[in-house]
Parts: sequence; structure tokens; C-alpha cells
Amino acid sequence: MTPELKKRAKLFKSKHLPLTKSLVLVGHMGCGKSTVGRRLAQVLGMPFVDADQAIEESAGQTIADMFAIHGESYFRDGERRVIKRLLEDGPLVLATGGGAMMNEETQRNIKKAAYSIWLKPTLDQLLARTTGRSHRPLLNTGDPKAVFRRLFRERDPVYKTADIVVRSGKDGPDVAAAIALKRLSAFLEAQTQDASRQADPGTPADMTPEPEKEARS
Repeated sequence: MTPELKKRAKLFKSKHLPLTKSLVLVGHMGCGKSTVGRRLAQVLGMPFVDADQAIEESAGQTIADMFAIHGESYFRDGERRVIKRLLEDGPLVLATGGGAMMNEETQRNIKKAAYSIWLKPTLDQLLARTTGRSHRPLLNTGDPKAVFRRLFRERDPVYKTADIVVRSGKDGPDVAAAIALKRLSAFLEAQTQDASRQADPGTPADMTPEPEKEARS
């Protein structure tokens, strides 16, 4: 764990713990949701769950087998139900599958019960992280670059509704986790200020600029 992540975690915990909502990481397959999620759970002292692993445990099958035997719709329905249950059991740090946010019910459940963090690497970084791995069914249906380009068009407009955006680049998961904590802290502080203004409409508006939503790692 890097000194910067330790510093950010200590500062975040002093201001915002205990959290009443979960942290949910969203983004394309291979973007680092599980790795960064484990770092966040470790430094915040929260439980971590990988949604894909939870789905496999619940179904008694691998995701690849669910796609092959039952089809994607079957898997997506199980994914929706498992994520709903996990969020109801929170607060926790939850890494979701790449397509989870495309379900409208899941979007609502995440909005209600969690703060969402979109990890956003480049296309080349995603290709480097997923090349040669056969456990991702969507990448076994054609040229991986073409598949990712299609997924970018379909999914990015939904991902960008997340509360926090972190460009999870080549600097590693500790850097991405530290930036996520910094952005989330700013987001929570802005929420607190908004709540205070609503409670006391006569208070002058805070003239400081809103925190950046997107950051690079």
C-alpha cells in the first residue's frame, strides 16, 4: 500500500466513517474494479464482494457456463437479483460486472443504496488486460477491439451517471483507490453543503467551485 493511499484513507476515515451507504465500482470488464475495490475495502475496514463471484456461488456455475447453457438473459436476471441482495446487506464495497449497470432496476438500487465509482481506462489498456483470457464470454464472440468499441458506445453513457469518475490508468490500483477516496470525499462534502443550504434557505450559497468529478490516475 502506497503512502499516498494510506494518507487519503486516514483523512477520509476521519471525515466520513462510518459510511451509511455501500461503495459500488462500475465500468468495463478488465478496468480493475475488483482490484481497486479490494484496496478500498482494506483501507476503510469494510467488507468486499465481487458480484461475479457471488453470482457463480449462488448459481453453482461459472459465468461462462451460464452464458453457454442458459444464455445472457438468464445470467443478467441472476446478476440483478444478487446485486439487489448484496446492497440490501450493506454497507460494503462491491465490484460489479461490466453489464450490471445496464439494468434499470440495478441502476436505481445502486443510486439508492450506494455511492458509485466509474473506473475508466483507455481502450488499449482494456485490451492489454483482457487479451488471452477466455473467461469473459462477450470477448469470445468476435474481435475484442470491435467488441469493446461497441460496448463503449452502449455502456459509457450509463457509466457516466456514476457519482465519481476515475481514469484508472497505468499507475496501478493504489493510485486509483487514492484518487477515488479524494473524489468521494469532495462529493460527500458537497452533498453536506447542499443539505445545509436546503435546511436553511436563507444561508448564502457557497461560492466555491464544485469539485471535479473526473480525475486521472
